[in-house]
Amino acid sequence: MLNKRKVMAILTAAASVAAGMTALVTSAQAVPETIPLVIQNSSGRSDPVYIYNLGTQLSSGRQGWADANGTFHAWPAGANPPAPAPDAAIPGPANGQTKTIQIPKFSGRIYFSYGQKLVFKLATGGLVQPAVQNPGDPNVNILFNWSEYTLNDSGLWINSTQVDMFSAPYAVGVKGGDGQVRTTGHLKPGGYAAVFNGLRSQGWGSLIRDNGLRALSPGHGVGVGALPANVMSDYIDRVWSHYTTNTLTVTPFSNQPNVKYYGRVSGNTMTFTNSSGGVATSFQKPDSDSVFGCYKLLDAPNDQVRGPISRTLCAGFNRSTLIVNPNQPDPNNANFYRDSVTNHYSRLIHSQMVDGKAYGFAFDDVGAHESLVHDGNPQQASMTLDPLS
Repeated sequence: MLNKRKVMAILTAAASVAAGMTALVTSAQAVPETIPLVIQNSSGRSDPVYIYNLGTQLSSGRQGWADANGTFHAWPAGANPPAPAPDAAIPGPANGQTKTIQIPKFSGRIYFSYGQKLVFKLATGGLVQPAVQNPGDPNVNILFNWSEYTLNDSGLWINSTQVDMFSAPYAVGVKGGDGQVRTTGHLKPGGYAAVFNGLRSQGWGSLIRDNGLRALSPGHGVGVGALPANVMSDYIDRVWSHYTTNTLTVTPFSNQPNVKYYGRVSGNTMTFTNSSGGVATSFQKPDSDSVFGCYKLLDAPNDQVRGPISRTLCAGFNRSTLIVNPNQPDPNNANFYRDSVTNHYSRLIHSQMVDGKAYGFAFDDVGAHESLVHDGNPQQASMTLDPLS
């Protein structure tokens, strides 16, 4: 689940930044220890729903789960081989109904499954979460999905995500202290089937797994042989060739337009210099897996130089904007996914979202194209389980 941990790191980092920006607000109007999460079952399915709230308690740093009242329970010690985790399932709402649970100050995931409870185990290193790319995972025959959230003293961040897979559709929302409700993650009518059909038409239908329960993300697809390891190589080669004689300008911070880095390719290496001409960082020519996963040869440490440049490169590769625009990130989403070699999985998902926003890859938040809502004074969160149509 490496990609997803990257997304969670983004949310946590965003929360930390916001903590400084909103200190005056939160001191006068503190975020409560728990807020209600209203789960609406609009799936049209008759099978039971199970909800799980798993993650890290921010006050202690301990990992565990929260029950329907928002009470935290730390995981017991794990084992080798992994031992069954305590049953953290919360009965969810029946079709056409709602259920309200309390979510605490946490950084974690809210899972939901249809028909069966999910299987979680504890290893010596912590919780073993479902790995949809592993055909031997005990959860591969269960229809499930998850949202991610961080609730802290600076507010709530909650997102829908497709970084690991496209499966049971849902949307998330937050109601702020001003009464405004923001939502994201709803598919267009017919959008669920359209994504699967689009993958088949694109020749990426091998990503659809487990009797149609889900489509793997292309990074996982490369890992299991569902996509060729060189599926992005043609575009990567063209980018590398283009910037042997051209300069790629990266402006990684929207609020710091004067911070720029300049990339040129020599041989197998793209080197970035700063405005003073000093070397900032360099990248070896990535492979498809590095591009889809935004890791390995495009590693993005949590710093202020290499990480932000890598995030921008990753977004440009996945959206195939690096050749058409030498100034990155490209703010014009009309340029996204126009090359024949691109992240078609992310392209199709974005095209079927009501608001056009999704987490089709780990750094889809570059340029704020991610399916994330935030409020500094959250009164209520929501999750809507949508139809599979």
